[in-house]
Amino acid sequence: MKYFAYGSNMNPERMRERGVNFSNREHAILEEWRLEFNKIASRNSKEGYANIVEDEKSVVEGILYTIQDSDIEKLDRYEGYPDHYNRIKVRVKLDDGREIETITYIAKPDKVREGLKPSKKYLNHLLKGCDLLSEKYCKWLKSQETVE
Repeated sequence: MKYFAYGSNMNPERMRERGVNFSNREHAILEEWRLEFNKIASRNSKEGYANIVEDEKSVVEGILYTIQDSDIEKLDRYEGYPDHYNRIKVRVKLDDGREIETITYIAKPDKVREGLKPSKKYLNHLLKGCDLLSEKYCKWLKSQETVE
């Protein structure tokens, strides 16, 4: 099974800590979507988690994992599915030009709010994906304002 991570799960250590086994990890691009930190964090009303919003002029870079089918339940639990996020199918583009259908998560409308920012700790999880992300995208991630 393929899973596209654009938030804290880009950190392979976080995936391992959550008990999600993956056999492959590679760079992928989700076209016509934009990354925002507008998912309300449960413990801090000013902190936002990563979410994606449709935007035909944008792209989201992320990590495409090959996971065991049985591990989707573990991801669901950590992502707060079905209460906080919906699981959706999207098509991502790989570096070799192939397009792959995969699953990802998108925040439920009642769980988002504008004006939120990631914590430094949370943003650092995303930056752990920079070993596979483009230099430009990593620079943009590093430029994000944080709540701390």
